[in-house]
Amino acid sequence: MELTLLGTGAPDGLPQPECPCAACAVARGARSRAATALLVDDALLLDLTPGAVFAAARAGHSLTGVRQVLLTHPHDGPAVELPAGLPPAGRVPDGRVLTLISGHRVRAVPMDAPGTGYEVTGPAGPRLLYMPPGAAPAGLTDRVAEPYDMVVGDVVGRPDAVARLRAVAAIGPATEIVAVHLDHAAPPGAELDRRLAAAGARAVPDGTTLVVGEYHAVPSVPRRTLVTGGARSGKSVEAERRLETFPEVVYVATGGGREDDAEWAARVGMHRERRPAAWRTEETCELVELLESDGPPLLIDCLSLWLTDAMDRVDAWDDAAWAGGGEDALRKRAAELVAAVRGTRRTVVAVTNETGSGVVPATAAGRRFRDELGRLNAAFADECEQVLLVVAGQALVLRG
Repeated sequence: MELTLLGTGAPDGLPQPECPCAACAVARGARSRAATALLVDDALLLDLTPGAVFAAARAGHSLTGVRQVLLTHPHDGPAVELPAGLPPAGRVPDGRVLTLISGHRVRAVPMDAPGTGYEVTGPAGPRLLYMPPGAAPAGLTDRVAEPYDMVVGDVVGRPDAVARLRAVAAIGPATEIVAVHLDHAAPPGAELDRRLAAAGARAVPDGTTLVVGEYHAVPSVPRRTLVTGGARSGKSVEAERRLETFPEVVYVATGGGREDDAEWAARVGMHRERRPAAWRTEETCELVELLESDGPPLLIDCLSLWLTDAMDRVDAWDDAAWAGGGEDALRKRAAELVAAVRGTRRTVVAVTNETGSGVVPATAAGRRFRDELGRLNAAFADECEQVLLVVAGQALVLRG
């Protein structure tokens, strides 16, 4: 089954008219995107958008053979003119199944937002799921018999849609995930590619033709990632983004709670509100046990607070205790953590702080913490397939 993406942008396209934002400013030429529309085997058109005839012609296709036009979402604004020869466009009630003369079978899939998704099965059996903008499948509870060959949807705007499909095995290791409905909220260029790759997805230019069910190397999701950066750089947000398409995640909070500290409670509350409801939180510094056990992905936030706890345990803040065995005890505990990262079978994203680029601490204990965190960061990073440095909310790839 052949799929041509006549457009891959949001309903208003990219750049958006009269929008002065930076993303729209650079969305020119090959980076511009028309409203998303899919042409399946030149017989089925999913979403009718302005200029569909010309978009098809530019991609080397024609709409003259289209036998069915289906809409996925309410189309605001002026009515789109129906090109001559095309059948009327409409939406199908949830659950209804259409069998086209071309041999394609189309089932309307209910969504949790206004709109309808469509599951398309080709004459030879490959299966495609296409979802409208801002929507995710509704009512998914039971595991499916086999995964889709391709899923096309709003990966940036609704990453939980991918998580829901993964939870019921509708997305498997070989499922190709294509991001569409892209607007100026999506980062441009290489940053978009990197963010989508963390979800096992990709974006393609308008006019791209893909073969559904054909083997394609799915973007490899790094199994171990270290995200570092300064205070309020956006490193925790970056780490959370990397796991937001997974159905289960264990959020490991190494800071724990602090009595009578309203500011710390506010910080913890902000992090919790940002996380998906399906994530489970564990407040612990026993990272080795978690890393050595099997289970869902781990998000460790953060290594600097883990080190603070480790130094507390060996009284490393005291010069005499440090010289009398505290240094050796701390290094041993750090080595055990690094070894556990090397041997873990789980997907891990860890957050840490860059403390060596700022003001030199005024005390020996402060300098000791800075030095030990630098050593821990370097050793932990050596065991990771990907290392990111976040500066002013922008992620720079240092490895991977």
